[in-house]
Amino acid sequence: MGSTGTVLRELRGAQKSAKGVSLYSRYVNRPAGRVLAAGAYRAGLSPNQVTLISALFTYGAVALVALVEPSWTLAVLVYAALAVGFAFDSADGQLARLTGRGGPDGEWLDHVVDCGKLLLVHTAVLISFYRFGELPSESWLLLPLGFQLAAVVTFCAGLLREHLGKAAASAQGPSWAATPAAPVSRVRAVALLPADYGVFCLVFLLLGAPGAFRAGYAVLAAVHTLFLAAFLAKWFRELKALRAG
Repeated sequence: MGSTGTVLRELRGAQKSAKGVSLYSRYVNRPAGRVLAAGAYRAGLSPNQVTLISALFTYGAVALVALVEPSWTLAVLVYAALAVGFAFDSADGQLARLTGRGGPDGEWLDHVVDCGKLLLVHTAVLISFYRFGELPSESWLLLPLGFQLAAVVTFCAGLLREHLGKAAASAQGPSWAATPAAPVSRVRAVALLPADYGVFCLVFLLLGAPGAFRAGYAVLAAVHTLFLAAFLAKWFRELKALRAG
């Protein structure tokens, strides 16, 4: 087992492409995940165990949002747990590529945990609004449901786009698959920031000020809805083009 520095260098070499990744994931979450993956490797953990650690931090934070009255202390605890959970979510894939121990079971578990967190985090906000929010109007209770819909549909549609695209590429043969990928765009990386889960987690730092939290959460809900519409149109066009090809 190599030193931590050696493991980190190997992890950098096994890093996924930065194409389609926001600046937060590229420069904050992935580097943090590398450090956690190196620690997990040194500790002899499997990628699936790292996924479950990610779930422990994330779901623990979600439970706090639903069950504990908002405060600045809660805000810091929830954000820290969500951010660490997200970093571990990056670490499991990096560890799998480093060790060659990844497989369909690990990918399945990772997606199940991700889907669960998207469902539960907005459910927890809904519960918090209902129990502690002192809302200006009961219509605010619809906001987490709409945000949840946008988040889950984006997640599921993105997964389908990826897997259907791979199937189409395989059917088209090696000449189609060898088409060079578009270069990484920094403008796109900046534009994707509002849709990044790590940026979404930042809104929980406002839990100590319920009005500010509602406003920030509402802005992100609107942005995610706009991104969903843009992504759906883009992915549909891409899949249609693959069929035509």
